[in-house]
Amino acid sequence: MINSYADLDDAGVAMAAARAGADVVRSMYGRRLTRIDKGAGDFATAADVEAEKTILGVIRAARPDDAVLGEEGGQQGAAETERRWLVDPLCGTLNYAVGNMLVAVNVALRNGAAAVADPFSGEIFFTDGETARVRHEGVDARLSPTPDTRLVDVNLDPPFPGAPGFRAVDLLAQPGFVERFRPRVVSTTLALAWVAAGKRAAYVTDGGDLSGSVHFAAGIALCRAAGCVVTGIDGAPIGQAGRGLVVAADGETHELLMSMIRSSRRHRT
Repeated sequence: MINSYADLDDAGVAMAAARAGADVVRSMYGRRLTRIDKGAGDFATAADVEAEKTILGVIRAARPDDAVLGEEGGQQGAAETERRWLVDPLCGTLNYAVGNMLVAVNVALRNGAAAVADPFSGEIFFTDGETARVRHEGVDARLSPTPDTRLVDVNLDPPFPGAPGFRAVDLLAQPGFVERFRPRVVSTTLALAWVAAGKRAAYVTDGGDLSGSVHFAAGIALCRAAGCVVTGIDGAPIGQAGRGLVVAADGETHELLMSMIRSSRRHRT
């Protein structure tokens, strides 16, 4: 089975790796797991570590010359290489540790293919860099973002590098926000895949350059390939000069959120 990974294209590798990690996450769910303290209130569990090992095994078998940046294991291979995989084996560790199933397994080739697996629904969201699809029970469907749900996920987890000029929590207090949208806080980047799939209208988070983040790279790739509007919290393209993330199903939703963000900033200056 492992030898067959080398025959896969990059999207196939991303999917196989994400699926393998999701199998580990699902199999270890509900156990009393060892926690590894990472400081500042953050931690990993034995499931994070085991899932990453399994994912890396797939990538090494399929693409032995590629570099990998893992959430738990760090950089492996030459950091400057053009082909680098970004791996978050369990996004939503705190959810998982307390018995909440809102988690994701994220695998992305920098500037290329990506996959996000939901261990509990069995869905795997994936892109080859051109189109975005979801596979469920062996059937593929194209992802179609839509704002119809009016549900917007807002990441309220620290740190808050945009403060005091921007605080995501301020959106929730704006009359215009609650008139148009309904806030959700799922604490996992599975929410980005949901925007691409039409299950969410938008996603908002503070942060620095998230384009190379193991947490966000796969979700960003999915949303871009699906046709979502993807920018930083200042409306600029994400990248080294960008900060945070605003992903919306369409331009109207994106502009509404940006106007609310600008309004919050004005009130703080």
